[in-house]
Amino acid sequence: METRSSVHVYLDWVKGRLDEVDATLASAEGCTAKLYGDARAKADRAVASMHQARDAFGKFMKEQAEAGQETLAHSKTAVDNQWALFERSFQDYVEAAGKQADVERAAFEARAAAQGKAWQEAIDNLHKSASAFAADRRADLEKAVTQMKTQADTAKLKFDKLYEAKGESWVALKTALSESRAALDRAYQAAQEAFKRAS
Repeated sequence: METRSSVHVYLDWVKGRLDEVDATLASAEGCTAKLYGDARAKADRAVASMHQARDAFGKFMKEQAEAGQETLAHSKTAVDNQWALFERSFQDYVEAAGKQADVERAAFEARAAAQGKAWQEAIDNLHKSASAFAADRRADLEKAVTQMKTQADTAKLKFDKLYEAKGESWVALKTALSESRAALDRAYQAAQEAFKRAS
């Protein structure tokens, strides 16, 4: 049960990252429709590059999931490298779009919503998995669920404040997203460790 549970926690983590990428792409495509001239052409090229990065990221993650537990445990650095490629493509898009559309705010809102969904799905999935364990082995998992809920609430509060503060810079928005993503990564790691202890 431990291997299956750990793999599922990892795949939930991957799905959250892919959902954030997809939300960013959808936001960018919506904003691109508002652009004109050279900015539109550059933005279209950047979106195409983002799609390539997303496809490579998705392919890599599928290969990792199929490779088994041993490979999954060692792929975080490679995942971070794939993520960085996507982020560079998105930054090219932001530069191409310029100030013609509020692409940074739209991307923040899309990413924050995707992260919120990833937090909730992780909490729900971990809670369901915890209920499958005997009561004496469930304590670590329930603790991980509680910690994940607390961290999710903290991230949501921060995002809510940023939604209200319309003048925040992209750096501030991106920092909040990165902090939330890092907290979710740590929560997934804690969940994997809790599964190992419970098994």
